Amino acid sequence: MSEVVMRATEVHKSFGRLEVLKGVSLEVKKGETICLIGPSGSGKTTFIRCINHLEKIDSGRIEVNGHLIGYRERSGKLVEDSERNIARHRTQIGMVFQRFNLFPHMTALENVIEAPMRVQGTSKAHATDYARALLSRVGLGDKLDTYPGKLSGGQQQRVAIARALAMGPALMLFDEPTSALDPEVTGEVLSVMEELAHAGITMIVVTHEMGFARKAADRVVMMDDGMIIEDGTPEHFFVAPEHERTRQFLSKIL
Repeated sequence: MSEVVMRATEVHKSFGRLEVLKGVSLEVKKGETICLIGPSGSGKTTFIRCINHLEKIDSGRIEVNGHLIGYRERSGKLVEDSERNIARHRTQIGMVFQRFNLFPHMTALENVIEAPMRVQGTSKAHATDYARALLSRVGLGDKLDTYPGKLSGGQQQRVAIARALAMGPALMLFDEPTSALDPEVTGEVLSVMEELAHAGITMIVVTHEMGFARKAADRVVMMDDGMIIEDGTPEHFFVAPEHERTRQFLSKIL
């Protein structure tokens, strides 16, 4: 696991006078699952939105698969890239949000085949075959022709995961994917994500699900006040964290 898929270096981001990211640096290697945890307002969601340029960074740099995301170098300085290049590099990054954002007028299968056909020019036959396999993988092989309104929240989120995987991304980002779900269906989604982690899909997961972090993460990264304050294996993180703020946080949620 030596190949670096995502490298963030000294990333800063402010909204007006509020500095949300204060020099965040992180490397994620191929096949790693990183769980990003921390209190609300610590900058977790902002950071992963910066990774796929849904938020523009103020300084620093983010690379995915060796490509700068959102910017290009000109005379030693970073300038904003063209929309076309940003869109092309963004296809390397799959994103699963808190809300499912499925197209309500399309079936589960149609939701999954849309981007590969429209963005990558994949034939309908090939996109359909792959989408069927992905929907089976997330436990929805019997829901291909079902519209989102007829699916539970957990089922909709699993369609959203299949849709993100359909583009064959180098990196998957999850922004608290179970926070909008009822507790009884949360497990459905987490078990799919666990399977992806064990299969070697490279993932960064913002989550409050500590059981998932213990079982599925290669590393757990703690953010607080716009900075990474702890980064270690689950064994280290949950048993012997180094930072007092991490110990305080864990004592409240475990």
